[in-house]
Amino acid sequence: MQSMREILTTSAEHPGSSFPIGMELVSTRGTMEEIKAVKAREFAMELAATDRIDWVSITDNAGGNPMLAPAALGKPLLENNKEVAIHLSCKDFNRNGLESVAWQLNSEGFHNILALSGDSPIDGHDGQAKPVFDIDSVGLITMLREMNQGLKVKAPGNTTRQLGMTRFFTGTVVNNFKRHESEVIPQYLKLDKKIENGARYIINQIGYDARKMDELLRYMQRQGHQQVPLVGNVYVLNPFVAQIFHTRKIPGVYVNDQLLHIAEKQQQSADKGRAFFYEFAAKQLAIYRGLGYHAGYLGGVHNYNAVDQILNIEQSFSGDDWKQFAREFSFSHPEEFYLFDQDETSGLSSNELNPSYLKSLENRSGRDLSYSLSKQFHSLMFTPGKGLAPLCTRICQNAKDPSQGPAWMRAVERLSKNLLFSCKDCGDCSLPETAFLCPESQCAKNQRNGPCGGTRDGLCEVADKACIWARAYDRLKPDAEELQLLKHVPTLQDQSLRGTSGWANCWLERDHIAAKKK
Repeated sequence: MQSMREILTTSAEHPGSSFPIGMELVSTRGTMEEIKAVKAREFAMELAATDRIDWVSITDNAGGNPMLAPAALGKPLLENNKEVAIHLSCKDFNRNGLESVAWQLNSEGFHNILALSGDSPIDGHDGQAKPVFDIDSVGLITMLREMNQGLKVKAPGNTTRQLGMTRFFTGTVVNNFKRHESEVIPQYLKLDKKIENGARYIINQIGYDARKMDELLRYMQRQGHQQVPLVGNVYVLNPFVAQIFHTRKIPGVYVNDQLLHIAEKQQQSADKGRAFFYEFAAKQLAIYRGLGYHAGYLGGVHNYNAVDQILNIEQSFSGDDWKQFAREFSFSHPEEFYLFDQDETSGLSSNELNPSYLKSLENRSGRDLSYSLSKQFHSLMFTPGKGLAPLCTRICQNAKDPSQGPAWMRAVERLSKNLLFSCKDCGDCSLPETAFLCPESQCAKNQRNGPCGGTRDGLCEVADKACIWARAYDRLKPDAEELQLLKHVPTLQDQSLRGTSGWANCWLERDHIAAKKK
């Protein structure tokens, strides 16, 4: 039996030689004896028995709801020699919990991980649970890479020891099905960051716009990521699900008015649109295959008969049918941003950047005064060895409590940062990495390495306010720095610094930036 790594790597190295299919299995709430869990396990056993599905991917508290841990459904699949990918998200665990789960998964034979920041919790015992988000997907990917290399941990006597190496094949997701430039490009930049830090396969978010499907592939090629397997996500619609997606109840997933109208029309048919949407999913698979994606990924179905029908329909298509299907799959946002210009012949993307985007690069007006002043102040105060940084370093070193600095300076820091940035006094500041917008106070998920995939028209999925990463992009663009948005080392916030002086920690090199330099 080939591993998932071998399956996807072979497909990426030899395009067109195969088109593996992964299947998403959604966990359930309750024990394995619950009716829904029994049905999920029966479905899993059907998937284990077929060679038409190459791996099964199992969700982790999908949609922010508490559910049975994915490994419980995954064990029977492993026992039946089926490759399993476990979703691992940051919403319910801090970094210790994530590391602990990772050791367990590796020990039990689960080596394929889909690393996610995760949806914010919407449910829980006796009310809504508190989200964790101690680290994000980039931080998790980084940790899993270091575990593969042999994680170095503190040992007695101020020494370190190296733990045994894990064998994780780590993947992640990207969502370019966005409306605004300030959402799309940060998603691409975060994709680069994920690959740089250890993501070895990519699954795109659910979407129904062939031009954006094509654009993602072209972006990967433009960035030199063509050897990283790209997996096309196909979620099988029905009228009910289309309505949910249309109302944005699932973060990051969008069904426009046109597609909703089609779904509502299909609701009137004798089978409630089942045959139509099976063919619709098969067409989307054919598009991904035709574009040159390395694999497909099916979700939204819960019995093997449906899977079998969709795959049979897809295999019945002629070689170039996908080109016509691609013209039909144009269910985009109003006035949606595209990074690449449209190819008039295919209706997809060309290899040239969008002229309207290029024009916007020529007119870099609209500088944000608050950002400009913050940037100048930071340069004066915190550039190592320059400006006032050497003096402030000596002042903090000689303070009664170096972790806080002099009382007068601490008071100035608290007042100014609270007024300007709504500072939460985390002590490990990311302001210079986020265009001086505080992720601790202004991002519901405390994302410090780029945006999550859940924004809707530039707004946070949790709170009805502008995403700080979209705002950061817009702040940087007038200074031609927007593509540097995520050039910093992965930010893993040090919680031991909470309540101490972020200024002093910067000058005395105790924060996450200094830690990565050591």
